[in-house]
Amino acid sequence: MNLGGRPKETFQEAKEKFPTDWFDLILGEYSEGASDVEIKAMIWRWKGSFSNDLWDRWFKEEPEFSETIKQGRVFSNCWWEKKGRKNLENKDFSATLFYMNMKNRFGWADKVKQEVNITTLDITESMTDDELESRIKTLKNKIG
Repeated sequence: MNLGGRPKETFQEAKEKFPTDWFDLILGEYSEGASDVEIKAMIWRWKGSFSNDLWDRWFKEEPEFSETIKQGRVFSNCWWEKKGRKNLENKDFSATLFYMNMKNRFGWADKVKQEVNITTLDITESMTDDELESRIKTLKNKIG
């Protein structure tokens, strides 16, 4: 049964529009810290069109594409981490900007703080006011 519309383009078909060294070009960009957005723009230029849905479908259904992107993400992460490591003693290096960038790009998080907040909420929601006040008093005494 033909539902109409254009058939879904496979990655193998799309590669025919890519430069022959597409793999090296993608990994080269990631190796310089590129993001997925930059790689999507590169593929857009090669194909003449591209969409986030197609990216997601290829990532799910096309092992060659998926493994290339996963490998590239490792290279990008490595590039950014090396920038931070090599600039630890550089007074002009913005550690805050670096940290925010890593949180946004690679999902860095203040996990300890989050875990404490979740645990605290779970415990305090089940306590009566008297139990909570008693617990606060005990903790204050421990702190000094």
